[in-house]
Amino acid sequence: MKFRIFTEPQMGASYEQQLAMALAAERLGFDAFFRSDHLLTMGGDGMPGPTDSWVTLGALARETSTIRLGTLVTSLTFRHPGLTAIQVAQVDAMSGGRVEFGLGTGWFAAEHSAYGIPFPAQRFGLLEEQLEVITGLWATPLGGRFSFEGDHYTLQDSPALPKPVQDPVPIIVGGTGRSRTPALAARFAHEYNVPFSTNEEIAEAFGRVRRAAEEFGRDPGSLVYSAALTTTVGETDAAYRRRAAAIDHDPAELAREGIGGTVAEVVDRIGGLAELGVETLYLQLLDFDDLEVLELIAAEVVPAFA
Repeated sequence: MKFRIFTEPQMGASYEQQLAMALAAERLGFDAFFRSDHLLTMGGDGMPGPTDSWVTLGALARETSTIRLGTLVTSLTFRHPGLTAIQVAQVDAMSGGRVEFGLGTGWFAAEHSAYGIPFPAQRFGLLEEQLEVITGLWATPLGGRFSFEGDHYTLQDSPALPKPVQDPVPIIVGGTGRSRTPALAARFAHEYNVPFSTNEEIAEAFGRVRRAAEEFGRDPGSLVYSAALTTTVGETDAAYRRRAAAIDHDPAELAREGIGGTVAEVVDRIGGLAELGVETLYLQLLDFDDLEVLELIAAEVVPAFA
C-alpha cells in the first residue's frame, strides 16, 4: 500500500507551513503530498487565508525532489480547462514529472460567492468536457493543433502547449456517484478515489468502477483504487485523544469513521482497508503544527504494510 499525506490548507496554513509538511513527508518516505483546492475555511478563522493550489504546488515542485505532488481535487469551477492544462503541465515540468492531477466538480457554494466565482447548478457535464479538453491538449502531438467544440467549451486551433513531462499525467477521478462517476473513471482515470466513506461505501464504489471499466473494454486492474480518510494516531490512548481534540474531532467518532487510535488500532484499521482493495491511502492530516504525527506514522504504521 502507498501512503500519501493529504492536507486542507484553507483551514489555516501559510505556504511555509505547507512546505514544512511536504519536506517532512518527503524525508520520511511518504509517496506523495496532496492538498485540497478550496478558498474558504469550513471552520475557524482560516488565518492567514487561502493559498492557490497550483501556485503552491509550483513552489513545492522546486523545493522538493522526490515526493509526488497533486490535488484532491482541483475544482473545475475555478479555472478554464485550457488554463488548467497549462498550469498542470508547467508544474509537472517544474517538478521533473512528479504531478498527479485530480479533477472534480467543486461543491462548496459559499467559497464561490465569497470570491465572486460562478457556481453553476449543473456541473457534471462541465467535468466531462474539461477532462476531454485537458487530456486532448496534452495528447496532441508536438506541432499539431487541437480543436474542441462542446456544449460548454470551444477551443479553436490551439497549439496545445506546453506539454507535461509525463505522458500521460496520472489523472484521479473520485467520488461516490453511482453511474456517471464510474464511467468517467473508466474512461479517463489512472486512479479512482473514494473520499471520507465507510468500508461498505468504499467496497461498493470500487465494485461499480470495476464493472464500468469492463463495460468500457478496459481491464479493471489497470486502475489504482484509493481512499482518503481523516487521520491521527497517538503512542498511547491519551496521546491519541489529545491529537483528536486538537483537530476538533471526537476520538470515538474519528476511530469509527476515519483512521484514529493508537498505533496498533490504526494498523488494524488500515489492514481492513487493504482487504477492501485500497491500494493507495490518503491520510488527511489537519494539524500543520504537529509534524511529529508524521514521524510516528512513518516509524510505526507504514512498516506494517511494507
